Amino acid sequence: MGTVLDSHFLALTAIVTVAYQFIFFVITYVFKFDQVTDFAGSTNFVILAVLTLVLKATWHFRQIVLSLLVVVWGLRLGIFLLMRILQWGEDRRFDEMRGKLAKLIVFWTLQAVWVWTVSLPLTVVNASDGGGSLKPTDVIGWTMWVFGFLIEAAADQQKLTFKNSPENRGKWCDAGVWKYSRHPNYLGEILLWWGIFIAASPALEGAEYLVVFGPVFLTLLLLFVSGIPLLEASSDKKHGHLGAYRFYKKTTSPLFLLPRGVYGNLPGWFKAVFLLELPFYSRNLPKEEVTVSKLEESPRTAKRK
Repeated sequence: MGTVLDSHFLALTAIVTVAYQFIFFVITYVFKFDQVTDFAGSTNFVILAVLTLVLKATWHFRQIVLSLLVVVWGLRLGIFLLMRILQWGEDRRFDEMRGKLAKLIVFWTLQAVWVWTVSLPLTVVNASDGGGSLKPTDVIGWTMWVFGFLIEAAADQQKLTFKNSPENRGKWCDAGVWKYSRHPNYLGEILLWWGIFIAASPALEGAEYLVVFGPVFLTLLLLFVSGIPLLEASSDKKHGHLGAYRFYKKTTSPLFLLPRGVYGNLPGWFKAVFLLELPFYSRNLPKEEVTVSKLEESPRTAKRK
């Protein structure tokens, strides 16, 4: 695969991404209709996967499989998020941005960067000749994608079911995989995109390995910027005064799936170093002692105060 061909594909996908996101930016700003935000991001991945596969048209098995995996993920997530926001109403993330041009431009620009960057491994593979015969890394990557996809899909559906139940109104989700991780959907997304990169690696050579920036960017974004930190802060402000919530947070892993009995008994330094229980995830937690009576509350009976 030549450098010229690489640059053409990278430029094309960048142009398509910016144009696609710009269309939805206009819809959001002009019509104050922000329910299409997540749909625009997820389906953009689908467009880039199909576009790069068809344009190169070498139809290598590796290219077809990886493109199919991205299409399945993008459609599943995009449709799910669209149906959920249409059911729930307005996207609260836009409460402070709605009608404010500068903030909306920043948001949609970052979304375009996210789509283009995370898609890099697949873009480069589809721009190549396919990378030759299948390798063990293909199977490893596909397996990681399957596990990640199943975890993310299960987490999304379980949380939606939990939130839609009237008896759970105002409570934090601790059902299904959420018993073992405070953010299992992010674990699934990180796992599946690293799987895409690993499965793409046989088709990469030299400087092309720099596309590892795609999954690295996604991981850093979810761990340190717009993923876990924002949701932890929001949840802490809503429920931080409840002993049951503080106990849930103390005994439930922020990302990896682990039994509460195991995670809750691990020393703090071990959680921070090896399990990503970063101190700033709890900076919005009220500074108060948790009494025995509070710890005995269950999230099922704790009520919003």
